[in-house]
Amino acid sequence: MKIDLIEQRVIEACALVPVIRAFGEKIGIDAAKALVQKTHEASSHQYGAACAEQLGSNSMADLAQIVRGWANGGALEEEIIELTSRTYAFNVVRCRYAERYHELGLGEFGYCLSCCRDEPFVKGFNKNIRFQRDQTIMEGASHCDFRFTLEPGS
Repeated sequence: MKIDLIEQRVIEACALVPVIRAFGEKIGIDAAKALVQKTHEASSHQYGAACAEQLGSNSMADLAQIVRGWANGGALEEEIIELTSRTYAFNVVRCRYAERYHELGLGEFGYCLSCCRDEPFVKGFNKNIRFQRDQTIMEGASHCDFRFTLEPGS
């Protein structure tokens, strides 16, 4: 049985947050969250590289296809701004990941559980694609601004 990524993240959050809180009592909550974030960033970088290897390609079109998959099951509502061979820009205007974390009282952990994975994934997928996001719904913004740009000369 295949579950949507959003449900996978919710299951992970329900399992990890009690551990984060327990470690937080020993080392401080910020340090515990930072440790989880660092672990997720490393695994996301590896996953990005594995995706590129499996596809045999790491183009912007390939990246866009993978990123669109993050919205499966209605997890994200996006407004595409630009998609070319060198640029992929969109805004997330609704994030069910953030909604679900907040519904469960886990909103303060959302960034270290989910959002932090995006940039390292991209770097693992293609080190020449620059990722920029200045705000997230998870952290209280009205939208998430995803910008992917293939570096000049790549």
